[in-house]
Amino acid sequence: MTKLTVSNCELCHSDGGDLLWQDDFCRIVSVADKDYPGFCRVILHQHVSEMTDLDGHQRDRLMQAVFATESALRKIMTPDKINLASFGNVVPHVHWHVVPRFRNDRHFPNPIWGAVVKASLPTHRVPAHEALSAHLKQVLG
Repeated sequence: MTKLTVSNCELCHSDGGDLLWQDDFCRIVSVADKDYPGFCRVILHQHVSEMTDLDGHQRDRLMQAVFATESALRKIMTPDKINLASFGNVVPHVHWHVVPRFRNDRHFPNPIWGAVVKASLPTHRVPAHEALSAHLKQVLG
Protein backbone atom coordinates (compact mmCIF):
# COMPACT_ATOMS: atom_id res chain seq x y z
CA MET A 1 0.00 0.00 0.00
CA THR A 2 1.35 3.43 -0.91
CA LYS A 3 1.52 5.64 2.15
CA LEU A 4 -0.38 8.85 1.57
CA THR A 5 0.11 11.61 4.13
CA VAL A 6 -1.45 15.00 4.76
CA SER A 7 0.80 17.75 6.10
CA ASN A 8 -1.47 18.82 8.98
CA CYS A 9 -2.62 15.32 10.04
CA GLU A 10 -1.41 14.35 13.50
CA LEU A 11 -1.66 10.62 12.73
CA CYS A 12 0.33 10.94 9.49
CA HIS A 13 3.27 12.51 11.32
CA SER A 14 3.36 10.83 14.72
CA ASP A 15 2.78 7.34 16.10
CA GLY A 16 -0.30 8.57 17.98
CA GLY A 17 0.78 6.75 21.15
CA ASP A 18 3.32 4.24 22.43
CA LEU A 19 3.94 1.77 19.59
CA LEU A 20 2.93 -1.82 20.44
CA TRP A 21 2.95 -3.42 16.97
CA GLN A 22 3.03 -2.45 13.32
CA ASP A 23 3.34 -3.76 9.80
CA ASP A 24 3.32 -1.95 6.46
CA PHE A 25 -0.48 -1.44 6.65
CA CYS A 26 -1.30 -0.25 10.17
CA ARG A 27 0.00 0.21 13.69
CA ILE A 28 -1.34 -0.42 17.17
CA VAL A 29 -0.47 2.04 19.90
CA SER A 30 -1.13 2.37 23.60
CA VAL A 31 -2.67 5.69 24.65
CA ALA A 32 -1.46 7.19 27.93
CA ASP A 33 -4.71 7.87 29.78
CA LYS A 34 -4.63 7.55 33.56
CA ASP A 35 -8.38 7.00 33.75
CA TYR A 36 -8.44 4.34 31.03
CA PRO A 37 -5.50 1.94 31.34
CA GLY A 38 -5.10 -0.27 28.30
CA PHE A 39 -6.68 2.28 25.92
CA CYS A 40 -5.31 1.49 22.44
CA ARG A 41 -5.64 2.87 18.94
CA VAL A 42 -5.38 0.93 15.69
CA ILE A 43 -4.19 3.42 13.07
CA LEU A 44 -4.08 2.97 9.32
CA HIS A 45 -0.75 4.12 7.86
CA GLN A 46 -2.40 5.53 4.74
CA HIS A 47 -4.29 8.80 5.11
CA VAL A 48 -7.92 8.17 4.29
CA SER A 49 -10.88 9.55 6.21
CA GLU A 50 -13.55 6.85 5.92
CA MET A 51 -13.64 3.05 6.14
CA THR A 52 -15.40 2.92 2.77
CA ASP A 53 -12.33 4.58 1.21
CA LEU A 54 -10.71 1.17 1.72
CA ASP A 55 -11.42 -1.87 -0.41
CA GLY A 56 -12.92 -4.99 1.17
CA HIS A 57 -9.58 -6.69 1.75
CA GLN A 58 -8.16 -3.58 3.44
CA ARG A 59 -11.22 -3.21 5.68
CA ASP A 60 -10.94 -6.88 6.66
CA ARG A 61 -7.22 -6.48 7.39
CA LEU A 62 -7.80 -3.41 9.57
CA MET A 63 -10.59 -5.11 11.51
CA GLN A 64 -8.33 -8.12 12.06
CA ALA A 65 -5.95 -5.76 13.89
CA VAL A 66 -8.84 -4.20 15.85
CA PHE A 67 -10.13 -7.62 16.93
CA ALA A 68 -6.62 -8.81 17.83
CA THR A 69 -6.25 -5.74 20.04
CA GLU A 70 -9.58 -6.42 21.71
CA SER A 71 -8.60 -10.05 22.27
CA ALA A 72 -5.25 -9.10 23.81
CA LEU A 73 -6.86 -6.59 26.17
CA ARG A 74 -9.56 -9.05 27.22
CA LYS A 75 -6.97 -11.74 27.94
CA ILE A 76 -4.55 -9.49 29.81
CA MET A 77 -6.91 -7.13 31.65
CA THR A 78 -10.25 -9.02 31.91
CA PRO A 79 -12.36 -5.85 31.64
CA ASP A 80 -16.11 -5.77 32.17
CA LYS A 81 -16.55 -4.55 28.58
CA ILE A 82 -14.53 -3.41 25.57
CA ASN A 83 -15.61 -0.35 23.60
CA LEU A 84 -14.72 -0.07 19.91
CA ALA A 85 -15.13 3.29 18.19
CA SER A 86 -14.06 5.00 15.02
CA PHE A 87 -14.98 8.68 14.87
CA GLY A 88 -12.41 10.79 13.05
CA ASN A 89 -14.27 14.04 13.70
CA VAL A 90 -11.20 15.73 15.18
CA VAL A 91 -8.56 13.79 13.22
CA PRO A 92 -10.09 12.63 9.90
CA HIS A 93 -7.66 9.74 9.47
CA VAL A 94 -9.01 6.18 9.77
CA HIS A 95 -8.26 4.85 13.25
CA TRP A 96 -10.08 2.76 15.82
CA HIS A 97 -10.22 3.26 19.57
CA VAL A 98 -10.15 0.04 21.60
CA VAL A 99 -11.00 0.85 25.21
CA PRO A 100 -11.18 -1.62 28.11
CA ARG A 101 -14.04 -0.58 30.38
CA PHE A 102 -14.68 -1.33 34.02
CA ARG A 103 -17.84 -0.79 36.01
CA ASN A 104 -16.00 1.57 38.34
CA ASP A 105 -14.50 3.83 35.64
CA ARG A 106 -15.42 7.52 35.51
CA HIS A 107 -17.94 7.25 32.68
CA PHE A 108 -19.36 3.73 32.95
CA PRO A 109 -21.80 2.85 31.46
CA ASN A 110 -21.57 5.95 29.24
CA PRO A 111 -18.97 6.51 26.50
CA ILE A 112 -15.64 7.84 27.75
CA TRP A 113 -16.13 11.04 25.73
CA GLY A 114 -19.41 11.85 27.51
CA ALA A 115 -20.22 13.35 30.87
CA VAL A 116 -18.39 11.98 33.90
CA VAL A 117 -20.72 9.81 35.98
CA LYS A 118 -18.55 9.22 39.06
CA ALA A 119 -15.10 9.64 40.50
CA SER A 120 -12.69 7.07 39.13
CA LEU A 121 -11.58 4.28 41.40
CA PRO A 122 -8.06 3.40 40.17
CA THR A 123 -8.13 -0.34 40.75
CA HIS A 124 -6.94 -1.53 37.35
CA ARG A 125 -3.28 -1.46 36.55
CA VAL A 126 -1.88 -0.46 33.19
CA PRO A 127 -1.20 -3.63 31.18
CA ALA A 128 2.44 -4.39 30.55
CA HIS A 129 3.53 -3.03 27.20
CA GLU A 130 5.53 -6.19 26.58
CA ALA A 131 2.55 -8.48 27.25
CA LEU A 132 0.27 -6.60 24.86
CA SER A 133 2.97 -6.39 22.21
CA ALA A 134 3.76 -10.12 22.49
CA HIS A 135 0.10 -11.10 22.19
CA LEU A 136 -0.36 -8.88 19.12
CA LYS A 137 2.76 -10.30 17.48
CA GLN A 138 1.53 -13.83 18.15
CA VAL A 139 -1.89 -13.15 16.60
CA LEU A 140 -0.93 -10.76 13.79
CA GLY A 141 2.57 -11.96 12.97
